[in-house]
Amino acid sequence: MKNPESGSAAPGGLTRLRATVRDLWDELSASERTVAQYLASAPAEKMMFASAQELGTASGTSNATVVRALQRLGYAGLPALKRELAADFTSAVAPEVRLQQRIAHVGRDLENIWNDVFDETQDRIDQCRRLTGTEALQRAVEALADAREVFCYGVAACELAARHLALALGRIGRRARFVGATGFALADPLLSLAQGDTVVIFQPGRPLAELTVLVERARSVGAKVVFVTDELGEAFEDRVDAILTAPHTPTGITNEALTGLVVADALLLALTTLDETRAVEHSHQLTALREQLLSSPRDQRTRRA
Repeated sequence: MKNPESGSAAPGGLTRLRATVRDLWDELSASERTVAQYLASAPAEKMMFASAQELGTASGTSNATVVRALQRLGYAGLPALKRELAADFTSAVAPEVRLQQRIAHVGRDLENIWNDVFDETQDRIDQCRRLTGTEALQRAVEALADAREVFCYGVAACELAARHLALALGRIGRRARFVGATGFALADPLLSLAQGDTVVIFQPGRPLAELTVLVERARSVGAKVVFVTDELGEAFEDRVDAILTAPHTPTGITNEALTGLVVADALLLALTTLDETRAVEHSHQLTALREQLLSSPRDQRTRRA
């Protein structure tokens, strides 16, 4: 069975939860049993959109008891349970129905809306921090540090993080470009991929055919690969140089690219510290170019004269 902390498990999240509650029932305290009984009987969609505090109130316990009960049941926390439930929920429920349920959950209470967004954001970032160890981060930084060029790949919601990384790498003096093509169009950028390059792939869970082709092309030419994902780590771990875990949203309340952007920023800061001189020089050049572009035509003529 897949570790619940590592992302979405195989289909049957609610079934697995109920089976685990039955198996571990005798090992739970009275308050943990109360939480476990509520979780085993509650609809999946209700748990997906609820915070630990809301589940504590609904079960007549507390948010701390909810978290403790989940850990006793083998989950890293509420986000881990939500991702397991989401695998079944998203495959069985149409997107427009999920949207309606999400709207029904938050209602029109602005305070609830504000809290729900920040609660899920915090949960995802905390989970992201825990799931990627220092060794994985070091392997990723080493793969990028000496790269001739970095290909930052991301499609759909993941495009934002890939574009951000490519742009920011250029600003610290490293050759990088965004690649977001799919289908036949991906063949052209793949053609220029060469030994000494590094590919950074942002894709949380959908196993696109392009990913396999991209990874195999990188391996065949001697390029390195860093994979930023949530659910695809196990499928690609023996074919890439580093895997960084970026938990996706189980509810759709927060942006899919959120944790990918955070991971990208960590990589950028690490690379900046490795070559401070180059980063500072390119920052200076960027500032000078911006000043030229912002100056008036009259100022430009004066400087040329």
